[in-house]
Amino acid sequence: MIIFKADLDSSPDGHYEIDPSVITINGKLYLIGSYSTGSSSHLFIRPMANPYTPSGNRVLLSKPTTTWEATGNEGPEPLQHGGKNMIVYSANYCGTAAYQLGLLTLTGSDPLNIDHWHKSGPVFQQLDSAHVYGPGHNGFFKSPDGKEDWIVYHANNSTAVHCDGIRSARAQKFTWNGDGTPNFGLPVATGVQLQSPSGEQ
Repeated sequence: MIIFKADLDSSPDGHYEIDPSVITINGKLYLIGSYSTGSSSHLFIRPMANPYTPSGNRVLLSKPTTTWEATGNEGPEPLQHGGKNMIVYSANYCGTAAYQLGLLTLTGSDPLNIDHWHKSGPVFQQLDSAHVYGPGHNGFFKSPDGKEDWIVYHANNSTAVHCDGIRSARAQKFTWNGDGTPNFGLPVATGVQLQSPSGEQ
């Protein structure tokens, strides 16, 4: 027998909640996602009793506070490395060339306290010379042998950016800075041949 465990939405204002991911910090589960304020989008975090049951209310995690974020925050994705708990998210509106990635790093002890997260960015953005516009809404994966880290994201080939089928999915390897934060480098143009993830048959 299959039992449907949704809906996780407990939005008190009735606006949508989308882009959910689950992050484990110090052995505790948290749901992260984005929600509409009516005029913008913000990120939230919520404690979870298990992967499908919220155990607390939605708490504000991030909202646009810088010029490079402008119109919203969405698509949070957990990234953990070297003991650091980080969240990479999309900033701005998906229908603009300035859609790009920002980084939240947990610098305090309480993931539910917005003041315990440090914001930086943009950490990945459009590159006119490669005709890459609006790179965002990312995810991560390891190479088959576990030696490489890769980012997957979507972007456009022209400034005529839309939140629809014009976008294409892309992936490329990334490295790490000395402080343990990700170094995504520059987005690669379509048509450039990349070496396959290490360990791939």
